[in-house]
Parts: sequence; structure tokens; C-alpha cells
Amino acid sequence: MKPIFKRIHTDKKTHQYNQCENNFTCANCICRYERRSSAEQHSEFIQCGKAFACQSHSQRHVRIHNGEKHYECNQCGKDFGTRSVLQRLKRTHTGEKPYECNHCGKAFAESSTLQIHKRKHTGDEPYECNHCVKAFAKRSDLQIHKRIHTGEKPYECNQCGKAFTRSSHLGIHKRTHTGEKPYECKQCGKAFARSSTLQTHKHTHTGEKPYECKQCGKAFAQSGPLQIHKRTHTAEKPYECKQCGKAFAHSSTLQIHKRTHTGEKPYECKQCDKAFVKRGELQIHKRTHTGEKPYECKQCGKAFAQSGTLQEHERTHTGEKPFECNQCGKAFVRCIALRIHERTHTGEKPYECKQCGKAFAQSGTLQGHERTHTGEKPFECNQCGKAFVQCIALRIHERTHTGEKPYECKQCGKAFAHRSTLQIHERTHTGEKPYECKQCGKAFAHRSTLQIHKRTHTGEKPYECKQCGKAFAHSSTLQIHKRTHTGEKP
Repeated sequence: MKPIFKRIHTDKKTHQYNQCENNFTCANCICRYERRSSAEQHSEFIQCGKAFACQSHSQRHVRIHNGEKHYECNQCGKDFGTRSVLQRLKRTHTGEKPYECNHCGKAFAESSTLQIHKRKHTGDEPYECNHCVKAFAKRSDLQIHKRIHTGEKPYECNQCGKAFTRSSHLGIHKRTHTGEKPYECKQCGKAFARSSTLQTHKHTHTGEKPYECKQCGKAFAQSGPLQIHKRTHTAEKPYECKQCGKAFAHSSTLQIHKRTHTGEKPYECKQCDKAFVKRGELQIHKRTHTGEKPYECKQCGKAFAQSGTLQEHERTHTGEKPFECNQCGKAFVRCIALRIHERTHTGEKPYECKQCGKAFAQSGTLQGHERTHTGEKPFECNQCGKAFVQCIALRIHERTHTGEKPYECKQCGKAFAHRSTLQIHERTHTGEKPYECKQCGKAFAHRSTLQIHKRTHTGEKPYECKQCGKAFAHSSTLQIHKRTHTGEKP
């Protein structure tokens, strides 16, 4: 046993310090004591006033100010101010991860990263915001979060001036200028600007949905959509518009909403110069030029340009209608269809024409209406050249060429080109007559039949003969009358 080690056990302190009465086990202990005692003297030579107990620590800190970097990496040639930082870098070359989590076995290159990771298991969030009491596992996350309160955006794009709260967000944004997409899918070769987008894309190949809602069991491919989904249970809407007071569950939805006030459409198609409020709308629009339909139905092989359209289509096979109205119990295949339906109860018409002031319950209906002022018919049939005001009208028209009848009656097997025609047909089986006359209580299966019936009360006769001026309540009656002039016999 070494003499110094023996003294630790015997408590013998044979070395005395000259400047005070303290005794120490060895000469090294006196040296350490001197460093602690003279920490203030060391700080006199430091530019920032920081003090150190060890001269070596003081010298290391000085290198930060004078830019000295004594430690060079043999593999990449990069220089560092401290040996420990060099050791950490070397692990990026070797792939070494010596720090392993006891809970899940995940390994890390740095001990500090392991400590942060362990908080996922313990739930420990030691860094708390003084403004809103929100807590974080990392100090850096807290610093970034504070910028929400201060509005600080220290990272600015040199090309367009747009500013960001995080340097990583600026790096991603710069790729919109350069077009760089460094993250490539090994299965299909598709490239992405963000690594997170690539990870999400991979789930389209595997079908994996690792993020599950504990309340309803619904699973998601991304953690973000799960967080947003949870608000459907809590009804939380933390993002409020300062202009109109409307609140939203997502910050991204608020940003999109703000554009309804500013009229901004930042996403422009390079092929036709059409601009969009949302990036997703631009991506979908691009497929009208490329003809790409990446989403295919596994049951019938039909392909779609949008994942949402595929999901809706799949419900035609399952009959699922997951979106139900709380007021009348009516169920819908699409969430948007439910929202539009709810306006029949509330009377809300949020979309107003700037030219004539007419208001509509649906944005698509407003767009279609605006074309009655401009005369625009942007949707043209490739086969016959006929143009339409609305995209849906073109799709329905195209079925006259293809003979497609995708809507089939489950009771009798009869097929139809339009969903609305199927719904009307189904009433022949159910006997349902949802359109009731407010004056006499008579009910009808079709809305158009109710409109015709109302004329028996109002006396309206909108169909007039151009030859003799006689007017009729029905267009069919006018057609029969015209034969009296032409002599035609049906």
C-alpha cells in the first residue's frame, strides 16, 4: 500500500501549509488548496471576470477569448480548444456510443445526452418557464420557448429577410431558396428537405403508426398530429387571432387563417403561376400538371392524387361514416362535409363575395360563384374541350366519356355516376321524403320537386313560350306546348 493511501486511513496529516495552520495529507493537497485560495487572483487575467480554482481550467477558458485551438482531429482536420470536445467529435467518426440507457438500451455518444434522454422515462422537466409555468426537459428548449413570449426571432434569412426562433428552422427554410433535398428514401428514391419529413414518409411504406391516443386508441404516423388530435378530446384552442379573436387548436391553422385577413398566397406554382394559401394545396395542384396519383386503393386498385381522397374512397367499400352531427345525428364520410352540414343548423355563411355581397356556407361555392362574375371556366375536358366552372363538375362530366358509375346501391345493385343521384335513388327504397312544404306540409323525395310544388302556392310560371308568350310552371309542360306551334308529334 502506498504511503499517501495509508495516511487517508490513519488520518495522519504530515504536511503543513506555511501561510496558515492547516495540515494536509500530501504536497498535492496543499497545491489544490492553494488553487482554491487564489481563485480570485486568477480571475484578474480573464477578460470576462470568471474565476477558476485550477490554473489549467483558467488557461483552458482563456483559449475561448483568444481563439486558440490546440487539439486537431486526425480524420477531418477540425481544430478544438479542449481535449474533451475533440474526444466527442471523434465519436462521430467512429460511431462509438459508450453511454447506454438502463431503461431502454438506447446508446449515446455523450453522457449529457443520456441524462436528457433519461428524463423521457422519469418525466422529469426541471426547466420551467416563468411566464406560463410550462416545463421542459432541456435548457435549450426552454430558451427557445421563451422567444414565444418575447417575440424574438434572432435567425434571419439573408435572401428574403424572413426571421426564425431556431437556427434549425432557418436552415430548413434556406432549402426553399436552394431547392436542396438532402434526405432521400432508400425504397422509392423520393427526396426531402427535412429528415423528419423523410421519417414520416417511410411510414407510407411500412404502414407504421407508432403514436397512439390513450383516450380513443387512434394511431398516427407522427407525434405532431397526435398532439393536435388530443385537443379534440380537450377542446383546447390555444392559438387566437388578434384581428378577429377566432381561436384554433393548431398554430399552423392560425397562420393559414391570418392569410384570410392579409390575402397572402405565398405558395406559387412555377408552371402556371397559380398561387395558394397552403403548401399542401400547391403540392396537390402540381399533380394536375404531372398526372401523379401516388395513393392507391388496395381493394380496387383505384389511384388518387390526395391521401384524404383515398381515405374517403375506402369508406365506399366499408360504408363507414365516422363524422356525426351532434344536433341531428346525421353521419358523414368526410369531416369537411360535417362542418358544412352544421352550418345548415347555425345558418353560418362565412364566405362572402366581394363583388355582390352574397354569402356562402362553403369556400368552393364562393369560388364557383365568383366565376359567374368573371366568366372563367378553368376546368376543361381533355376529350371534348368542354369547360366547367367547378372541378367536381368536370369529374362528373368525364364519366359521360368513361361510362364510370362509382356509386352503387347496396339494396338493388343499380349504379350511378353521381353520389347525389344515388342518394335520391335510395329514397325509393326507404320512402324518405326530406323536403317538406312549409305552407301545406306535403313532403317530397327531391328538392327540385318541392320547388315545382311551391309554384302551386305562389302562382309562379317561370317558363315562357317565346312564340306566343304563354307561361308555365314546369319546363316539361312548356316543351309539350311548343309542339302546338311546330306540329311535332311525340
